[in-house]
Amino acid sequence: MEILWFLIAMCMLAAIIGPYVLRRGGGIRQVAPGSPDAADPAAYGFVRQELLDLRLPGPDQDLLDVLDLVQRTQDWRAASQLLAGTPKEGELRWQRVQAFAGAASLELQQQPGTGGSWLRTWRAESPKDAGGAAVHAEFLVQQAWRSSSAGADDFRIILEEARSVCSEAALLAPGDPVPYIVELAVARGLGYPHDQFDQVWAKVIDRAPAHMGAHLAALHYWCEKWHGSREEADHFATTAAARAPQGSLLAGLPLFAVYEHLPEVNLVAAFYESAVVTKAVEGALHATHSARPDDPVLPHVRHLLVLFLVRMERWAEAMHQLVRVDGHVGSLPWTHSGDPAAEYAVYRALAVAGYEANGGSPATLLH
Repeated sequence: MEILWFLIAMCMLAAIIGPYVLRRGGGIRQVAPGSPDAADPAAYGFVRQELLDLRLPGPDQDLLDVLDLVQRTQDWRAASQLLAGTPKEGELRWQRVQAFAGAASLELQQQPGTGGSWLRTWRAESPKDAGGAAVHAEFLVQQAWRSSSAGADDFRIILEEARSVCSEAALLAPGDPVPYIVELAVARGLGYPHDQFDQVWAKVIDRAPAHMGAHLAALHYWCEKWHGSREEADHFATTAAARAPQGSLLAGLPLFAVYEHLPEVNLVAAFYESAVVTKAVEGALHATHSARPDDPVLPHVRHLLVLFLVRMERWAEAMHQLVRVDGHVGSLPWTHSGDPAAEYAVYRALAVAGYEANGGSPATLLH
């Protein structure tokens, strides 16, 4: 069985690395594992694949400490206190709501009937807690996507319940955009007409006009595979980027629009040299340079840049992103894979190999 998994992993690596192997002018040359010429990600201080954290895109030690406490004791109070102390208008509250809901949903999947009982207790014992209501709404959304097929009866039933809880959460916290951001996912699943979606969106931007997480949620709705088109998604993303205030990560939104419309299989190098991709990547790079270092959405943009920069063979720039996000893989594009850590590790290995094949080394990489 170990040999089978090794062969599968080698095939995945070969499929991705193929277009980059033996290129003219010092590309990547494949060597046997363990060879003196083999690039070693560990030389850069990167975290071993099995230790990569799947829960978050970047560090949030307060959240991780509370999550560990809640899951160990099944006592919801620490989660409530953390959310109560997290500003309503910022990105961090939305990410923490997602993390608590995701933890409860995963627990329930692993322990059917009993997992995530702390969230049920939270709602029963403190029904007027705005944080608990927001987490419950997001939990239902994640349950719908995790346990059902889009359009199925049970999928719609769960999302209808999520919509009701969103309304409840909004009443409990009038200035909080999070209940409406959760409803954006409900709108996508239930297929809100455009005018009804716009009404929800207006409530979001009234409360947090430059909220990157909200824009990412809305972008999904406008994508071709849901209720919009490639052109509508691009228009939404580029308009938001053009209106972005200084230091906002919204300048990176067009890259997410490009990613959402990538073909299932596209290893043609010319595509990644196109003006559309190059412009989106440059916009995202600019956003990372101008954003606050502690912006909680910054790791999301960096992770997506890793994928594009590797495919564009911009090895040094990919490495500069990797050293800033390594250790966490709970973000696009890795979470679209069945094994996010393995997917990330493949791209990380490619970046290291390409970097070293073109003269780079741990000593030349500035952190």
